[in-house]
Amino acid sequence: ILQADGGNYSACVNAATLALVDAGIPMRDYVCACTAGFVEDTPLADLCHAEESGGGTSLALALLPRSGNIALLQMDARLHQDHLDPLIEAAMTACKGLSKVLDGVVRQHLEEVSVLTRD
Repeated sequence: ILQADGGNYSACVNAATLALVDAGIPMRDYVCACTAGFVEDTPLADLCHAEESGGGTSLALALLPRSGNIALLQMDARLHQDHLDPLIEAAMTACKGLSKVLDGVVRQHLEEVSVLTRD
């Protein structure tokens, strides 16, 4: 890693998903990962290093967006039960948005490769 500003685990999961897709391994869904945490009682997704190391609870979520199944849920500190749902919801929303971006990039890449192989 040349430079890290938080979310290393999530970036690795997302990169591994793209590597599997690029290798041609059939997958039913993308595995998308994102971090979430609270900053001044506001749930935020995709935390930077300063937000992750601010002393609050940080949550890592890996999601299968189409089915909504959680592949991984990891927290590094205790959290009151009332705050868990908004934090998970923020991470799930970010993962679903990321899934749409990944799908668009993969489809664009497949179109470019198919055009190159036709010639």
